[in-house]
Amino acid sequence: MQLALTIAKAGQRSFTVPGVVLCGIVFLLAPVAHAVDTNRQAMVRDITTIQGVRDNPLVGYGLVVGLHGTGDTQQTIFTVQSLANAMQKMGVLINPSTVVVKNVAAVFVTASLPPFARPGAKLDVTVGSVGDARSLEGGVLLMSALHGPDGEVYAVAQGALLLGGYSAGSGANRKEVNAANTATIPNGAMIERDTAVDLSGFKMVSLLLNNPDFTTATDIATAVNTEFGKTVATALDSRRVDISVADTTPQSVPLLIARVQGLMLNVHTPAKIVINERTGTIVMGGSVKLSPVSVIHGSLSIQVVTTYKAAQPGMLPLAPPGFAPNGPAQQAGQAGAAGYPNGIPQPGMSQQGLPPPVLVPQTNVDVSDGPAESMKLDEGANVDELVSGLHAIGTTAHDVVAILEAIKAEGGMQADLEVQ
Repeated sequence: MQLALTIAKAGQRSFTVPGVVLCGIVFLLAPVAHAVDTNRQAMVRDITTIQGVRDNPLVGYGLVVGLHGTGDTQQTIFTVQSLANAMQKMGVLINPSTVVVKNVAAVFVTASLPPFARPGAKLDVTVGSVGDARSLEGGVLLMSALHGPDGEVYAVAQGALLLGGYSAGSGANRKEVNAANTATIPNGAMIERDTAVDLSGFKMVSLLLNNPDFTTATDIATAVNTEFGKTVATALDSRRVDISVADTTPQSVPLLIARVQGLMLNVHTPAKIVINERTGTIVMGGSVKLSPVSVIHGSLSIQVVTTYKAAQPGMLPLAPPGFAPNGPAQQAGQAGAAGYPNGIPQPGMSQQGLPPPVLVPQTNVDVSDGPAESMKLDEGANVDELVSGLHAIGTTAHDVVAILEAIKAEGGMQADLEVQ
């Protein structure tokens, strides 16, 4: 039965979507984020960073002890070697080839060193298993040095592990919740090296935009110049805005940065669609516009079902019901040879000394091609009309991904399409 759906919104054009009634179709399109206005108010601190002021990654290697038999096995050779080295530093000599322990695991330790970090400050660290340990539950990280990209030691980590999951049982009778081989240590590392940046020597403060945009960069420079009443900021490109420290005559560079970061301005959101094919998530900006386009979408379903029936070894597979290529005599002969009516064992009947029957697979292929659905969008259609139209014709998340890619290839979508 043909249906016609008319979609109309206040202040927008309407379009008609012909369709048919589809049963058993679930619309899996993830929530779509959009905004009514393409511009939004934001503070400079939320959309920029200061060049030279950033985090730095730290990484180290260590041992976790105190596990309840869930540590690395003897096959993980480097764990035993690391344990022997650690014991040697404590004045105990052991032979790694004769040591068998199950409550020790080798791990990598990671952390992020924030800007202006001072010695004695604490850091959160993340611990991940390197070998084949089943769980780090109940473990304690021994003192581990954390190195920066330059190879220098910037922090030292140690402490009890905090897991967000657990692992119980073994083999087939095992249950896991979240990741049991990754843990955290809140405030588990102490900074040992001063990495603070001296702002007093800055001659120029450079703002770096998180999302490059020439319009936003120009607006930032204009807002800064308006704030100080003279030209002190210049937009160099779509990502960088330079502010002259000498021209602003501030009491200090931190006060200048705080004053600039507190400015409000309009942020221009680019027309962009982000698609994650693994999760079926589709996010579209409200500024996405579509040219006149017609979409015809159909569905093809192929179902393969394999069933098994009993047959006597050495005999031909049973024929389908109602099929007798050599007449009833052959079917009767097969039944008699197998010792069962129709070749299928019956309760209370014996095999009469014959080998047990075997299972013979029978495969059926069912192909169905659904009727094509159509949708038409007029000039200037937006995200609301597109999503409503796709919902009306019963598309799934994977169908929407294919339709959007086709619309982009045809040139009907005025937006960037990013597939993750």
